[in-house]
Amino acid sequence: MPDESDRCSPQAGIRRTGSQWLSIEIVDDAGDWSTIPGASAAIEIAAAALAQHPEFDHRAAAEACIALSDDTSVQKLNATYRGKDKPTNVLSFPAAVMPLVDVSTPEPLGDVILALETLLSEARDQGITSTAHLQHLTIHGLLHLLGLDHENDQDAEDMETLEIEILATLGISNPYAEDAPCTPAATPDNRLERQ
Repeated sequence: MPDESDRCSPQAGIRRTGSQWLSIEIVDDAGDWSTIPGASAAIEIAAAALAQHPEFDHRAAAEACIALSDDTSVQKLNATYRGKDKPTNVLSFPAAVMPLVDVSTPEPLGDVILALETLLSEARDQGITSTAHLQHLTIHGLLHLLGLDHENDQDAEDMETLEIEILATLGISNPYAEDAPCTPAATPDNRLERQ
């Protein structure tokens, strides 16, 4: 993530957790995340579910940062780094690829920034719980850090398939299904915003 907005530098409010090969840091950046009871635990559970997916059995130890932020902060990042002057639900900033000097050190994957107000609004509009949407966005953001994207239909289908499989282990139904609560069928225009 860019230096001038480094939400994952050591500071108060960081919680560390790990599951198998993936460890995460959760940083309180901005916004009143107490509106989602158990938000940090939900993020940890989502990250653990991703880590346990067979697709990632081969992964070496890695770490990522999840910043709990707000629309104002995310809008600034979105305008600066994506040229889109509006808030979005989740931004992913993959770490620069650098050779590891110490193989016992986890690979830094990068940062995931979540926007509280957009997350809450989308959950309300889709008729789903804020916790379920938080877990979906966490998984989506982490998959971006792992190199997946949705820039074309095949890549989008591959990424959505992983999301659906991981979410199913959490008891969360397919968010891209035509019969999902208040959610239109997945098309290139209504998938999670292309980052």
